[in-house]
Amino acid sequence: MADTLNLSLWFPGFDAELMLPRLVEVLRHFPFSESRGGVQYVSVQPVDWAEPTLFEEGFTPGAVEAETLDALKEYAQADFAVSVEVYWDLWVLDAESREWVLRPEKVVFTAQGLEFDAGAFAESGHILVDFGLDFPFLHEGVELGADDALRVKANVAALIEFVNRVERNCNTTGRVLWSESAENLAQKLIARLQQVQ
Repeated sequence: MADTLNLSLWFPGFDAELMLPRLVEVLRHFPFSESRGGVQYVSVQPVDWAEPTLFEEGFTPGAVEAETLDALKEYAQADFAVSVEVYWDLWVLDAESREWVLRPEKVVFTAQGLEFDAGAFAESGHILVDFGLDFPFLHEGVELGADDALRVKANVAALIEFVNRVERNCNTTGRVLWSESAENLAQKLIARLQQVQ
């Protein structure tokens, strides 16, 4: 069963003035989709997730991340969260044609102020990256041949490369790649790819 795949990032400082610059820095290392590049949508959540969204805007075509976030400066507050939707290209097995296609998949980056949702950042990160379901990285329940495994490995490689680039370049103090289930994600990935060796 597919779980949501997330990356939690912590930084040495994340006061209101640093929220957006740190988010822009992380986005600089993200491999944007060729067909849906740039920031597609932004939203601002005040206080906690139970409150109504304070601001939202979509962009077609996608906007440059630094320019988009610059327009959000007034919302960089300790009790706010700023979410940014972007896309990257992943290999997906088309259900009808049974052919692999490189398709844009949504990723949501959320910068959480220190006071947002009663300090939720302590558990989920100053910046929380939601990659959506882990299915493109595991394809559980699908019998994979050697060629199929290459597509899945390409998706995993893109994920690992992004995480490593952020860790090397963004002055993080901690990072955790995790899914909703209690299972160890790294072990699931290794076990899945070993099935098709």
